[in-house]
Amino acid sequence: MDPLALLDIPSLLSDEERDIRTTVERYLTEHVRPHVAEWFEAGALPREIARELGGLGVLGMHLEGYGCAGTSATAYGLACLELEAVDSGIRSFVSVQGSLSMFSIRRYGSEAQRQEWLPRLAAGEAVGCFGLTEPDFGSNPAGMRTRAVRRGGDWVLDGTKTWITNGSWADVATVWANTDEGVRGFLVPRGTPGFTTRDITGKLSMRASVTSELVLDGVRLPDSARLPEARSLGAPLSCLNEARFGIVFGAVGAALDAYRAAADYAGTRVQFDKPIAGFQLTQRKLASMALAVGTGALLALHLARLKDAGRLKPEQISAGKLNNVESAIAVAREARTILGANGISLAYSPLRHANNLESVLTYEGTSEIHALALGHALTGIPAYR
Repeated sequence: MDPLALLDIPSLLSDEERDIRTTVERYLTEHVRPHVAEWFEAGALPREIARELGGLGVLGMHLEGYGCAGTSATAYGLACLELEAVDSGIRSFVSVQGSLSMFSIRRYGSEAQRQEWLPRLAAGEAVGCFGLTEPDFGSNPAGMRTRAVRRGGDWVLDGTKTWITNGSWADVATVWANTDEGVRGFLVPRGTPGFTTRDITGKLSMRASVTSELVLDGVRLPDSARLPEARSLGAPLSCLNEARFGIVFGAVGAALDAYRAAADYAGTRVQFDKPIAGFQLTQRKLASMALAVGTGALLALHLARLKDAGRLKPEQISAGKLNNVESAIAVAREARTILGANGISLAYSPLRHANNLESVLTYEGTSEIHALALGHALTGIPAYR
């Protein structure tokens, strides 16, 4: 029995939500899943996947207008679940495109910026990235060294961003910089003089994903490149909360896929004259994993309903990311033990998921930072300051 069916979770979804989930799952099963292990091994992702996912309608699907589908947060979360069930790198591309790049433009950009970029990004005709993290400032973005200085009617940007998903693919980068007036956001198009990218290689995780460094060396931009509604560090942090929400569901997808791989294997792998699914220790592992997947899904669905009602708080997103990612890593690792030595092969997904989830545990706020965010909410004392 599927872990979600065990707790009758599909009955909590509307017909439209089930249809969207099924559509995304069917597309990924036919067009992406057969290739993802090969992409992971090669450490590469084909650029054409951007247009394919745009055609599917998942890029910025939770945003309104400008070619976006305007779905509910719940539907977007279910799409993220199916995307990460295939690979965290695929879900990460969609999250960065829609919840970081597109959301930053939709929420904080000018009408001209929205008209120029959002329809192309939604269709996958253009790719976006989000430049906040720096080599020395990850968990503490307020200390960023990237600076933007006014020069007449223009701005000049200098600095470096790192661990930027979609970086070298990006036709437009949302770059955050300190100014004399506080943190501001800028749209930096590909080809702008002084703006270069370099892919980060040698990764042991998120290999089916493009990860880059952004270098800004005297990049001159007109004031029209500034996001006019972004006036503090709160702007990029609100974008991160949009992306973290998708992770709450995505982690459930990775765990679900790892469970399914282990359960299928246990039903066919024969030792001591019977399938290993018939042994008590294996059943104990399957039961624990199924409960972890089911409870993670219920938590994700509850948070989605709160978001759709306009009541979701940042600390609740932290609770969802912290719980579901840590739980998903544990499930993926346990699933690998059921597969035995075969579990280290790319023919099976659990160890690939476990490796990817190490990145998911770290980006969009480390597990430690989310634990401190919860501690702050519970005690009123900000321990990280």
